[in-house]
Order: sequence, then structure tokens, then C-alpha cells
Amino acid sequence: MAHNDKPESANEARDHSQPLDEGGFFSLNDVITAGRHQLTRSEHLLAADTRRNARNLLASAKLLALVIIVSLAMGVAAWAFLASLNIATDYRERHAWIYALLPVVGMATAWVYKNHGLAAKRGNNLVIDSALGTRLIHMRMAVLTFVCSTLTHLTGGSAGREGAAVQIGGTIASNISSLAHLKKHDHHDLMLAGISSAFGAVFGSPLAGAFFGMEMCFIGKIDYTAGIYCLVASFTGYFTSLALGTEYEANVIASVPGMTPKTVVIVVISAIIFGLTARLFAWSVRTVKSLYGRIITNYLVRALVGALVVLAAYAMLGAWKYAGLATWLSGAGFAGNTTLVDAAIKLVVTALTLGAGFQGGEVTPLFGIGAALGGWIGCLVGIDPSFLAALGMLGVFCAGLNVPITTCMMAIDLFHGTAAGFFVIVAFISYLTGGHRGVYPAQRIISPKRRSLIVDEGGTVADAIERHNDLIE
Repeated sequence: MAHNDKPESANEARDHSQPLDEGGFFSLNDVITAGRHQLTRSEHLLAADTRRNARNLLASAKLLALVIIVSLAMGVAAWAFLASLNIATDYRERHAWIYALLPVVGMATAWVYKNHGLAAKRGNNLVIDSALGTRLIHMRMAVLTFVCSTLTHLTGGSAGREGAAVQIGGTIASNISSLAHLKKHDHHDLMLAGISSAFGAVFGSPLAGAFFGMEMCFIGKIDYTAGIYCLVASFTGYFTSLALGTEYEANVIASVPGMTPKTVVIVVISAIIFGLTARLFAWSVRTVKSLYGRIITNYLVRALVGALVVLAAYAMLGAWKYAGLATWLSGAGFAGNTTLVDAAIKLVVTALTLGAGFQGGEVTPLFGIGAALGGWIGCLVGIDPSFLAALGMLGVFCAGLNVPITTCMMAIDLFHGTAAGFFVIVAFISYLTGGHRGVYPAQRIISPKRRSLIVDEGGTVADAIERHNDLIE
């Protein structure tokens, strides 16, 4: 037979293993059999999907239950912590002699953390590392930060409350994760939820708290995988603390200017100033801590000298009213009763306090510094001071902690979305101005803020700072 190079016909191209009827088509029985096979396969796939979804749902329900437990515990802890700070503040303001114990508290804090604190002295940076790994945070961290932060405020140290709260929330979450034998992914989500519950409960800002947990550990990334857990945690912690009687400070924007070119320019320039202020704050704390470490080798002497320097600063500057949380500063900024000096003094005494090793947080001082600075700028440029005080609070906070989305959510929590366009401008301009700096050296840089900072990608804030210092040297 001659070789035929022509292609097979359509029927000849069919799978010859399939029986055809006389007309060249599949028989009815073959079609029915193929349909049954396909139906059986679909049933098996559906059953496998159902089993997988049921396992995932069960695991999610278990994790959600743990999130609620952590959040309820954090809500109670936040109420107790805030109540203790109120008692400490009231006592200090009525008994000035208590300032004399600041050196004692400083040395006691240094001794306890040195000899019994394990890794607790790393504070929120330890919480970040635990959230991104599986390291257990010993329960003593929550106890130490609660007690030592309260004593700092009692004796006049200038500090905040967010740092202690996040450490407490992270410690609770870490220990419950260990008890429940969670795997790395679930541990990660529970840790972020613990952070969210702490922030929402302490500041009375549940929306901001939800995003803070997702955003705190990174620069340039929001961890949406933990989104529902952070949301539930923040609101649960907030409502628990609120139900126990916690009262939160509130400031109101009296009027919002129109979105004119002039106003936008003023807001942009102000946002740059707020970002630079946050950089100065973080640099000041690091510098004070570094100077003490290089000059004084004995850690107890270092703590003693640090406390005495804080007291000397209060006396020389007449700054006793800037001790502790100094929440009055925000109110004064909104009323237009602050100057640049108010912001500068609060920055200095807070840097001296935290740089000396006292326990506390950074957010409340950042709020006060930003509000005082913004209120002063508002009076200077002829815009309602409460408007720019609000922008100052948000801008300095955003640049200091590198959390732009959290900042926008906080604007909704605190000011009900008033002036939303201006809030977004300030959040992102101050965020970019802050560069790869901030109060959390352990933050991971996922997406660099600018092309010129691409070299920092994949490292931490601490790595970026060290690289910058090496270039200067």
C-alpha cells in the first residue's frame, strides 16, 4: 500500500480505543457511563472540599475562641492598668515629694530587668519578634511592665502607656498560644490579635487597634491574613475595658477649613514638620540611651544618673507639669494655648525618661507633642488650632510608628472622619518624611518608602539605622 501523508479525518483523529456506533458516534451507553464517571469524580472532589473546609472552619473557630479569650483578658488588664495610672497620677499631683523616689524606681527597674527580666527589656521589639516567629514570651514580662510602668508614672517619669499595653497583650497571647500548642501560622495570628486588643482597649480606638495589629510589625505591609481576628480582638478588648468603667480622653475639632490650594499647602508643610518631629523624637531616645551606655558602664549607676538628669531637666525648665502622661497637653493644643516650647519640653523630658531605661510607652507623649505643635502652627497661620492639633497628633504618631493606615482609622475613631481628606494627606506625607526610622527597631521593611531607600528592603529599622550610621562614619 502506498504511503499516505494526508492527515487523518475528524473521525479517524478520535481516540480509537473508544467504541463508536455504526454512524461513527459514541453510543448512548458510553455517554451514560462517561457521565457517571464525571459525576462520581465531582462527588469525590466536593467531598474532599467539604472535608477540607470543615477542618479549616474548625481550626478558625478554635483560633477565634482563643482570640476572644485573649481579648477579654486584655480588656480587664487594660482597665486595671489605666486605673492604676490614674491613681498614680492623682497621687503624684497631690504629693510632690514622690518625685524624690524617681531615682529609686529607676535603679529598681534596672536591677529587676537585668537580673530577672529575661528578654523583657526589649519591650515591644520582643513582641514583634515573637509574632513573626514562635518564641514564647514569659509571663513575667506582663507583670514587670505593668508594675514598672505604673511606678514610672507615680514618681514623675515622662512616658506613655501604649508600650506597656502592647507588651501585656503580646504576653497574654504568647502564653495562650503555647498552652494551646498552636502552629506558627495560628500563633502569628493570635499574637497580632493580642496587639490589636491592647491598642483598642487602652486608647479607646477599636478601628485603629484592628489595623495596628496588622501593621505594627512591618513597614510597607498590612497582614490581612489576621484581619478578622484583629478586628474581633480590638473591639472585644475595647468593649470589655469600657464595660468595666474605663473613660477615654476626647478632643473635638471646632471647625474644618475648606479644601483650598492654600490650606493644602499649609497641611502638607505641617505634615513634613510632624514627620521630622517624629524622627527627632526617635533619634533623641536612641541617642540618650546610647550615650548612657557608652559613658557609664555600671547599669545601676547609669539608671541613677538617668533619673537625676530627668529631675534636673524638670527643675531647670520648670517642667514638672510635663511629667507622666501629661494628657493636658493635647487639650491645650486643641484650645490653641500651646507654643513650640511646650512640644520641645515634652520631647526632651520623654527622651530623657525612656533613654534612661524607665518603662512606659511612646504614643501618648507623641500625641501631646503633635497636638501642642499643631495647635501652635494653627495659631501661627490663622487656621483653627484644634484642626491642626488633630493633624499634629495623627502625623507625629504615624511617622513615629510607621502606621499610615492605622492613623487613618484612628482619625475615624477619634474625630469621626471629619476632615478625612486632610487626615489622609497628613498620614502619608508624614509617613514618607519619617523614612526608615521609628520607635520600633525590630520592624521589618517589606516595601521601602522611597526608591532611594530600596537598599533597606528585607531588613529591619535597626539595620537601616546602622547602615546609615556606617555611611556617615
